[in-house]
Amino acid sequence: MAKVKVQQGWLSGALLETVTGEGTYYSFKGIPYAQPPLGKLRFKAPLNPLPWEGTRSALEHGPKCIQQSVLTGAIEHGSEDCLYLNVYSPDIKPIRQLPVMVCIHGGGYKSGSGDDDNYGPDFLMPHGVVLVTFNYRLDALGFLCLDTEDVPGNAGMKDQVAALKWVRDNIANFGGDPDNVTVFGESAGGASTCLHMISPLSKGLFSKAISMSGVPMNDWSIAFKPQKRAFMLGRELGLDTNDPNELLEYLQSLPVEKLVGANPVILSFEEYNNNPFKFFHFTPVVEKNFGKEHFLTEDPLEALKNKRVHDVDALIGHTSEESALGIAFFEQGILKQYGRYPELLVPRKILTTSTPEKILEISDRIHEYFFKRQPIDEKLMKEFAYYASHACFVYDVHRFIDHLPKVGTGRRYLYKFSCVSGRNVYSMAGLKYGIKAAAHLDDLMYLLHAKAHNLKLEKILRV
Repeated sequence: MAKVKVQQGWLSGALLETVTGEGTYYSFKGIPYAQPPLGKLRFKAPLNPLPWEGTRSALEHGPKCIQQSVLTGAIEHGSEDCLYLNVYSPDIKPIRQLPVMVCIHGGGYKSGSGDDDNYGPDFLMPHGVVLVTFNYRLDALGFLCLDTEDVPGNAGMKDQVAALKWVRDNIANFGGDPDNVTVFGESAGGASTCLHMISPLSKGLFSKAISMSGVPMNDWSIAFKPQKRAFMLGRELGLDTNDPNELLEYLQSLPVEKLVGANPVILSFEEYNNNPFKFFHFTPVVEKNFGKEHFLTEDPLEALKNKRVHDVDALIGHTSEESALGIAFFEQGILKQYGRYPELLVPRKILTTSTPEKILEISDRIHEYFFKRQPIDEKLMKEFAYYASHACFVYDVHRFIDHLPKVGTGRRYLYKFSCVSGRNVYSMAGLKYGIKAAAHLDDLMYLLHAKAHNLKLEKILRV
């Protein structure tokens, strides 16, 4: 048993052995970093955590945020009271403070958690790093936008900022260095990391950033008409109004289960665009200026062009075939949809701002480049995976780092992860189509211990 004092009170954690047998580490789970966002706090920015009496047990994870799985579509058990983090440290009283890595989980802003099912610390602990993982609000609960002062959007991103502030204020008590914090994440966690490089709220909370397979310009990370979508959500759930305050009161009164997995569409193509790499309903937004602190004040690409980026080191990249993760989705009808509706090949931002003639012209050019005008079906699975990887991830990753300005002393690195081994669990479905590569999520299997997959542990395979 190990005890640590943080600003809210005492914590009791555990001393555990790594799964590789390379040493021990201290584990503190389920630490509240904000007040539960319940009742009238639903959809709003997080409030500072409250203190507790006595010693709080930190042996178990806090509840996951209630959510719908991106991969299965199932509603997963969780709670609206979910703003908890976990701290893992190889030494809570080191001679010299240890570097800190703060992990932002992925899942399309719709699913996921910081639990050790997928984000275990074991591989990092022998390298003298303090690891922090956490939950943040998802989907409508985290990203509903009413364009009002009360609900300007980005509550989930402000949860992330609250977690980073908690780390700044408390991590030294776990042996970590608050002045040597690396924020990193994969997929939506990677896009979130990039947004923290831009957000005025995140300035000074970290000095290094690692974005894995996700940037804010990716199709799936871009919000479209968020207030209109919020009103459509209200209509689908039983209230037809144009008054944002009336809508807020109504949505705050509903059982949380009604909000989970609600998918309000505002354009017809959204109904048949069932590619999970292309579109999510509730994502980060550019907030209107209401005179209060806001997370994102301008389009991310414009922020890069105007050099409004924090002075931090940045490592940004992708895997060798991101969309190999989606083979099962492609087999279930997505290829047929793309063959039937060629406009789906076109990036969503162009699709929502161009004429039908222009859209068809662009889709023809994309079809020619990737598919040589052949019918899109399973015979072209390899070509479709290549298209989807570039359209949904790779192109925008390169575009982000190409526009990332040199600010101060910040260093910039681009990488491609192409390692193939038994740990590449997410690319297995591609093997029958001749796709032998690293898929979306495969790289995490080398960095963090995903005990949910029960993978064989071999020292030669670890990074």
